[in-house]
Amino acid sequence: MGYRARVPTDTTPLPLTGERTVPGILHENYWFRRHEIAYLHLAEHCADAVVLEAGCGEGYGADLLAGVARHVIALDYDALTAAHVAKAYPKVTAVRGNLAALPLPDGAVDVVANLQVIEHLWDQEGFLAECRRVLRPGGLLLLTTPNRITFSPGRDTPLNPFHTRELSGAELAGLLTDAGFTVDFLGGVHHGPRLAELDARFGGSIIDAQIEVAVANREWPAELTEAVASVVAADFTVSPDDADDIDASLDLLAIARA
Repeated sequence: MGYRARVPTDTTPLPLTGERTVPGILHENYWFRRHEIAYLHLAEHCADAVVLEAGCGEGYGADLLAGVARHVIALDYDALTAAHVAKAYPKVTAVRGNLAALPLPDGAVDVVANLQVIEHLWDQEGFLAECRRVLRPGGLLLLTTPNRITFSPGRDTPLNPFHTRELSGAELAGLLTDAGFTVDFLGGVHHGPRLAELDARFGGSIIDAQIEVAVANREWPAELTEAVASVVAADFTVSPDDADDIDASLDLLAIARA
């Protein structure tokens, strides 16, 4: 992990809509770093590979993967986003396209990266079929998604209005297997020791503390602002493949083979 996500300083930032994470925004730093740890953990699987990031969002993750990959194609459906990625991250090839019909030929890539995206899709099964189609035989799908059990606890519908269907670890494993993938690894992202201390400081959950301020549209307390700004990717951990641990995770992380 000798690299990290780069925050572009020479382009206009994308607007923060709640649908995607944007780097370089103080009050968004917790979520940015929570996403960054997954890219850092998975980057080694992209070494010298042709990688498609299917649903690249702001582009910082595709740019990070480009530090080890042979070539990265950063695909997003939103025209403004694709244009931003092309300008902000010249190491990647930015493409506008639909995840339901990936604009690539069969067997075109070694790796498909899909981080914090599948929960936004209506046809998850159809998307995974497209991933298998564009992957070479034996190619890898790297996937993260919020853990339904902890992200929207006790609910049948997601709390996040931009999510259509969230998954538990068992549900994600079943979805991948049914799509014809072999699951090589299924783990979860957790708070490490320092974030556990911050959880205790803010009434049991630094996540809830942030959400309460945002929902109430209040000014951020200085202590909370300072704590959120201090979070780095190394404050998160990725668990090994263990069912009990996965159910308690914040985000699910899967490596599956076509």
